[in-house]
Amino acid sequence: MNNFGTDGRHSGIGLRFQEETKYAPEKMGGYTLNWPEIAEQYKNYESCITRIKLPKPEPTGNPDIWKALQKRRSRRNYSTDKALILQQISCLLWATQGVTARWGNVYFRTAPSAGGLYPVETYLSVRLVDGLEPGIYHFRPGIFDLEFIEKGDKSKDLTSAALEQDIVGSSQATFIWSAIIARDKWKYRERTYRYIYLDAGHICQNLYLAAESLELGVCAIGAFYDDVVNKIVGVDGIEETVIYMATVGLRSEISEF
Repeated sequence: MNNFGTDGRHSGIGLRFQEETKYAPEKMGGYTLNWPEIAEQYKNYESCITRIKLPKPEPTGNPDIWKALQKRRSRRNYSTDKALILQQISCLLWATQGVTARWGNVYFRTAPSAGGLYPVETYLSVRLVDGLEPGIYHFRPGIFDLEFIEKGDKSKDLTSAALEQDIVGSSQATFIWSAIIARDKWKYRERTYRYIYLDAGHICQNLYLAAESLELGVCAIGAFYDDVVNKIVGVDGIEETVIYMATVGLRSEISEF
């Protein structure tokens, strides 16, 4: 597709997105918040009969944040036959979106979010984790547990959906982040689409740093067939849509650099 107009200037949906979501003085005002329509902060699967209480997160390893920043890398080589443990998963989930404080109905978390609205939901595709059956899980930060929503190892399907990136199939688990659009759009309208990606970036960086502290490997994935992954986790791709993924695994002995 040609991304330049007849005058040689950049064009296309990317430019349209940027332009239509810009704040400008003449665009402000004329809008009030409808508080009764504010979306729920946490998603629950009411029909879910299996919920796994997570252990209290007690991170181990080097707590020095500066060393973690220095060591942070995208790591793609994993020991495929060894399992992660539930305690490690617990620490990673808390690091990405754990609740750190509460003020009224507002829950503060480990990663910042525009307006404190937290539109990003976390799903976990488990291949090999002690204490968890293979399948798709949904993380509830406020309750701090996992809802088991789909049985079966989905790593091969996710690998195919991620443009055949083998790291998905070799990792022990894959974090899948979706956005519930209404949670932000209630306040930010079209600018919502900027904020959800900023939020996802904060969350993924926390995953990287926590994994370095636990000496695990992480690699973020932005290239995937959106609607295929939406189907795997069971969201509609419109009201709730997958926006980002990251593999998590036990590092192999193969040097990456």
